[in-house]
Amino acid sequence: MPGPYVIRGSVVLPEGELAWRFSRSSGPGGQHVNTSDSRVELLFDVAATKALPEVWKARALERLAARLVDGVVTVRASEHRSQFRNREMALVRLASLLAEATAPPPKPRRATKIPRGINERRLREKKARAETKRGRTGRDW
Repeated sequence: MPGPYVIRGSVVLPEGELAWRFSRSSGPGGQHVNTSDSRVELLFDVAATKALPEVWKARALERLAARLVDGVVTVRASEHRSQFRNREMALVRLASLLAEATAPPPKPRRATKIPRGINERRLREKKARAETKRGRTGRDW
């Protein structure tokens, strides 16, 4: 596996905290598909990891609550016929999932007032459009 898989900054996925499971995958493969375990499940214990800072861990536990089972997140990959490529795919998915889950919350939007000039121009254009449409009535025909 080419690595290390960086989550964000200097934080990386520790190889020792990753658990792998392999099973037979559906899809293409011909006769080979019945004998090879190419589907990959990658398990990462978010609750017990030492790799993430405490703030990130709390964020990840909160944001991934729907995906966690006893604090463990599972990522599956079975797109490729090769187990090696499915392992790479699962690692990339897990790294991006954790990067998204541990990202700081966005800055709150600051409410701003519409400038008076813009509002006046909008009303002027609206009146001009109304005059144009009023001139189209066929009363004087």
